[in-house]
Amino acid sequence: MISFIKSLYLSSRVFYTLAIIAVCFLFSYWLHFLYPIAWLALWAIILLVLFEIIVLYKTVGIKATRLLPEKFSNSDENTIPIRIQNVYDFTIQTEIIDEIPVQFQKRDFLKSSKVLPKSNFDFEYTVRPVQRGAYHFGNLYVYASSKLRFVKRRYDFDKNAMVKVYPSFIQMKQYDFLANDSKLTQIGLKKIRRIGHTMEFEQIKDYVQGDDIRSINWKATAKHGSLMINQFQDEKSQPIYSVIDASRVMKMPFKELSLLDYAINSTLAFSNVALKKHDKIGMLTFANTVANFLPSSGKKTYINNISENLYNIKTNFLDADFGTLYAHIKRQISHRSLLLLYTNFEHISALKRQLPYLKALSKKHLLVVIFFENTELNSLINTKAENLETIYDQTIAEQFAYDKKVMASTLQKNGIQTILTTPDQLTINTINKYLEIKARGLL
Repeated sequence: MISFIKSLYLSSRVFYTLAIIAVCFLFSYWLHFLYPIAWLALWAIILLVLFEIIVLYKTVGIKATRLLPEKFSNSDENTIPIRIQNVYDFTIQTEIIDEIPVQFQKRDFLKSSKVLPKSNFDFEYTVRPVQRGAYHFGNLYVYASSKLRFVKRRYDFDKNAMVKVYPSFIQMKQYDFLANDSKLTQIGLKKIRRIGHTMEFEQIKDYVQGDDIRSINWKATAKHGSLMINQFQDEKSQPIYSVIDASRVMKMPFKELSLLDYAINSTLAFSNVALKKHDKIGMLTFANTVANFLPSSGKKTYINNISENLYNIKTNFLDADFGTLYAHIKRQISHRSLLLLYTNFEHISALKRQLPYLKALSKKHLLVVIFFENTELNSLINTKAENLETIYDQTIAEQFAYDKKVMASTLQKNGIQTILTTPDQLTINTINKYLEIKARGLL
């Protein structure tokens, strides 16, 4: 009985009709012919409501399913399909309300539709998460009514569903596909011409027209009596680490995502590309201490380990300790490796404090420091100045923007590879730098 009462709703049409009947009863005091008409109307509405209740409750007439994926991709549009099945023998009017997780701050979800008898109604909607973590869905409510639309019966489905939001695997798959395709330039990825060849020997083979004569093996040629040539292959299985700064400087937001989330999405996409290139991938995060250290590996399934570790990374309000980072890398990473350091410097003094540690890292490893342009400053600089205060603000903004370029130049002068990028171009620029380093044989 309680469940029946909770699921029964009278539509606004009933209350409008009762209001009209009440007015008829009022005016029947002066117009007596309205009195029997009002009573007939009252009994008619009561009978129609009872009839619709019986029709809607004689059977379980609605089935609904919310088809949630196993996980969501952070910062991407994720599709959620919903299927409504009408088991009734008549056409129904439905109102569908889905209790979306609180992280989306959306409380006006409503989908109205007409569903024919013994048929299905499928639709989908999209959500764009901007935070990693667990997202809890509430109930999926379906309100069903007949053509009379005096009564609604509420159905509840898919209670307490949960989906985890992982770093952007959609972006990872996108670059995985394009990195092996001839259309790299469509998304800004450059083709880098390889200079010379690497020195990883593969085999000695017979010379054929078109081979590089500089690779002729003269000893083998004298022994066999015909031209023989050394064949080389690209160096593989080079250790590559993504080093992510998780301190307070990475909390800065850009288009609803923090710089840390941009670094995490880039790390996942880049690591997948590097793994496809047969390199070993690893990662670590640090703030005041080093955490989430994964040694490099070339296993095809290792990208799943990277993704799981990236899922739980959070920023804090502590400063980054580059001295601790240097000591950890010196102790744990013995082979020369490519280190992609995702961090951010807003002032030259901040860079100068950490420069000795960066120079020490670059002596043994190939270090690439990746930090971010302040796009808000660029917007301010490009704004038309209308008063003295705006001119003053633009002057300060130009100084900060210039400092970023000076910091990049300072790193390069000290033999440190540098990427100064906007957050939305981070992944493309990181993969470009990786392809350039591979092409030039720097590692």
